Amino acid sequence: MNYADIYQAKLVSPEEAVKVVKSGDWVDYGSFTGQTVALDKALAARKEELRDIKIRAVCRMGIPEVVKVDPFSEHFIYNNWHFSGVDRKLHDKGLCHYIPLLYHEAPEIYRDICDVDVAMISVSSMDEHGCFNFGPQVSHHRAACEKAKIVILEVNPNIPRCLGGTEEFIHISQADYLVEANGLMPIVPSGKSSNIDKEIANLIMNELEDGSCIQLGIGGMPNAVGEMIAQSDLKDVGIHTEMFVESMIDMVESGVLTGSQKQIDKYKIVYTFAFGTQKTYDFLNNNSICAAYPVSYTNDPCIIAKNDKVMSINNCVEIDLTGQVCSESSGTRQISGTGGQVDFILGANRSKGGKGFICMSSTYNKGETIASRIKPILTSGAIVTATRTMASYIVTEYGLVNLKGKSTWERAEAIISLAHPDFRDELIVDAEKMGIWRRSNKRLIS
Repeated sequence: MNYADIYQAKLVSPEEAVKVVKSGDWVDYGSFTGQTVALDKALAARKEELRDIKIRAVCRMGIPEVVKVDPFSEHFIYNNWHFSGVDRKLHDKGLCHYIPLLYHEAPEIYRDICDVDVAMISVSSMDEHGCFNFGPQVSHHRAACEKAKIVILEVNPNIPRCLGGTEEFIHISQADYLVEANGLMPIVPSGKSSNIDKEIANLIMNELEDGSCIQLGIGGMPNAVGEMIAQSDLKDVGIHTEMFVESMIDMVESGVLTGSQKQIDKYKIVYTFAFGTQKTYDFLNNNSICAAYPVSYTNDPCIIAKNDKVMSINNCVEIDLTGQVCSESSGTRQISGTGGQVDFILGANRSKGGKGFICMSSTYNKGETIASRIKPILTSGAIVTATRTMASYIVTEYGLVNLKGKSTWERAEAIISLAHPDFRDELIVDAEKMGIWRRSNKRLIS
């Protein structure tokens, strides 16, 4: 079969391709670094012809053209499964709407529930077998394409070919139209680690063992842990993660990361999406060490738990004295999303020798004042990402505690021990009012 001829037969301009979109449609824009650019611009140009176009995306790096041309959402309604900094600002203006999600459920939600009239997905160049690779965001792309009535692939030669795993590609026979683009991969440097991040990372390093299977979240603190692992004398570390981060390359190059002690996907770095610099994308390209899977595999708590010593390391926004964790909102303001935090806490808790770490600085700047991230109760409107029954290891620069098996008064004592000293007495008073404090507690932590 001559795939080159089929390619030419399906190749159209972006303007021609988006003519298939009609008012009322649900349009999928892909996720992370694999979101369409040329098709987005062409669809925006049709603004006056269309009404009630509902768009789904994940963690967009730039403002979509459909939002730029429609500042009152009269034509396009932009929805998002997990916010980037750009999405957060759009949400503040009423131009981006969050879709709550346990991330591991995304592919099945698409297959069983979501309407997808048109899927517009960025892919790598076609190989000799007629296959396009989704690049470093396998996530739920195959499911979205399966559900879509029409599939348009935006072919970008700058997208690396990320090996699977499974569901990492789509065949030309499954695409209705092809358009060509030449957009650069988004460069997303690892978050810079603060001194507090490094203090927290040091506490976590004391909990890691040879053969640990690591998951790192987004931000300066998980990045600090990754850097420390790469520079440590740990042996045979493995990776089973939602997000591939650049410090994992350093782990490979230092010899710390081998994956030889994993129970499943031995020797493989398992992930579902990646952000980074060109160094990251070059490392992932055609690299047999790496295996890109759909998120229904990487984030399934039952799959995660098949590996021993799973160490899940993530950030949060605040925690209350009962152990409820908010990791995605500031009060009612949505700032990110549930993501895979719940998935990996559950997976780590079920893993033999596993530990799920929720980390935060003890305080943050609130205008010109300093506020505690440890609250008697969560800020009004704050979203509970991890329930108190789910949370286990909590870490600040003042220490590390495990909440599992602790009564409410023991939890209050442990959590207050992690607070900045300036806030501890006030939190004790709050705990007393809440009926979760015993007279012996204050003596124990003072």
